[in-house]
Amino acid sequence: MTHRARHNEREGFLGSSADVPGRDAVPGSGEFLEFLGLTLAAGAFVLFVVRPEVTEALVHTLATSTAGLGH
Repeated sequence: MTHRARHNEREGFLGSSADVPGRDAVPGSGEFLEFLGLTLAAGAFVLFVVRPEVTEALVHTLATSTAGLGH
C-alpha cells in the first residue's frame, strides 16, 4: 500500500486540511480507494482471461458507438 509521510508542522497554511502537503482531505480514504481500484483491476483482468468474448463485445460496442458519433 502507499505510505505517506505526515507533517506535524502546519507552516502557516490558512487553507483547508486538503491544502497541507502530505495530508489527505479525508483521513483513510486513500487506502480504501487504492484497495477498490486494485480490486476492480483484478476483477477485470480475471474476466478478460476467463471470458475472452467479453473483450470482443466491448471493442465492438465502443467501435459502434464511436462510429455513430461521426455521422
